[in-house]
Amino acid sequence: MTKYEYDRIPYLVAYQNNSGVRDVYGGVAELVVLESYLLKPKTVESDTGAAPAATSDTGAAPAATSDTGAAPAATSDTVLVFMHPIGGGAYLPMINALARAGHHVIYCNSRFRGTDSALLMEKVVEDLGECIKDAKNRLGYSKVVLAGWSGGGSLSAYYQQQAQNPTVTASPSGDGPDLTKLDLIPADGIMLLAAHISRHGTMTEWLDASILDESDPTKRDPELDLYNPDNPNQPPYSQEFLERYREAQIARNRRITKWVKEKLSELRANGRPDDEFAFVVHGTMADPRWLDPTVDPNERTPGTCYLGDPQVVNMSPVGLARFCTLRSWLSQWSFDDAHGDAVKCGPDIAVPALVIGNLADDACTPSHTRRIFEAIGHQDKEMHEISGANHYYAGPDQRDKLREAVGIVTDWLKRHDFAGTR
Repeated sequence: MTKYEYDRIPYLVAYQNNSGVRDVYGGVAELVVLESYLLKPKTVESDTGAAPAATSDTGAAPAATSDTGAAPAATSDTVLVFMHPIGGGAYLPMINALARAGHHVIYCNSRFRGTDSALLMEKVVEDLGECIKDAKNRLGYSKVVLAGWSGGGSLSAYYQQQAQNPTVTASPSGDGPDLTKLDLIPADGIMLLAAHISRHGTMTEWLDASILDESDPTKRDPELDLYNPDNPNQPPYSQEFLERYREAQIARNRRITKWVKEKLSELRANGRPDDEFAFVVHGTMADPRWLDPTVDPNERTPGTCYLGDPQVVNMSPVGLARFCTLRSWLSQWSFDDAHGDAVKCGPDIAVPALVIGNLADDACTPSHTRRIFEAIGHQDKEMHEISGANHYYAGPDQRDKLREAVGIVTDWLKRHDFAGTR
């Protein structure tokens, strides 16, 4: 396999902020500014077993040639575009490896980089649309392939659905952009990589079903508390217990949603329609599959999740939806109201699709991979599962897994005429 050096070129996508509220702390209120990186392959080296080529992080504006005397940048008519609702993946092993394999890659952070307390999925779709417009109109790529990693998978599916046939005129609370008026450009292909079905579906599957009082998380149903050593229900869990637990998780999500809608109605009734209300969601890493490897089985290590010890994460500050607001809950986390759902959007996707699942993944497990694949509503789709691969391809034992994944992507792109470097 040919290896490429590449420039990592930081740039900004800035556009007019039409939101009536400030979405994030700091910054210029009149603009939405998206921090982005273009990974642009250049000099070729032979794959002789040497270490991967060094990258150049020059900070320069995109250019056809390097100012260091190196060979010209390799050209391509196709760019792979990554975005995640809260970002942070620009240096993931997969991103770098795709550039080393000769693919032009953009990693664009949404306006909500690093924090999701006020995130509206419809605004993230708007951000992704601006990134794609910039890639085509300014950077000159004629083809765009969406690369939905982890939580970027459902975002990519939602974007593609709305770009093909826009129907969503507001976020579930009635706020947020009208997607039918944004002139979203459909992607030419879509890759869903180590992806979960949705933020709201995933969080509901992880929600601690034992919590009975949202204002006092110590009030619990002891028979639903996975971390209660005296709980008679222990792994391997019975099917009866799992069904009861899943029903309680959905019921808890719906209780929170009911309260959120009542709170919004109360604010509006009191003549304060623009007010928000912040709240905490306790207990969001209590999925039976982390403790019982027979639930949605794969090669993950029992007793762990992608953030560490699930019992610790369950009540730690980094849990999903831990710090939230009313409108954001409805758009991101509501089991019945949120739109960004890869399974629901999948039947509408009309472009070639590649789905890759990692079989040692302790974040996105096989049922998610397979539900996404089955939902895609045409036959120009492929699914691959990589034995032993973890969520991030992180660790010295993951190099072969990463190489396998990049090989699958490269082969699929070539067969669908999404040209790499030339």
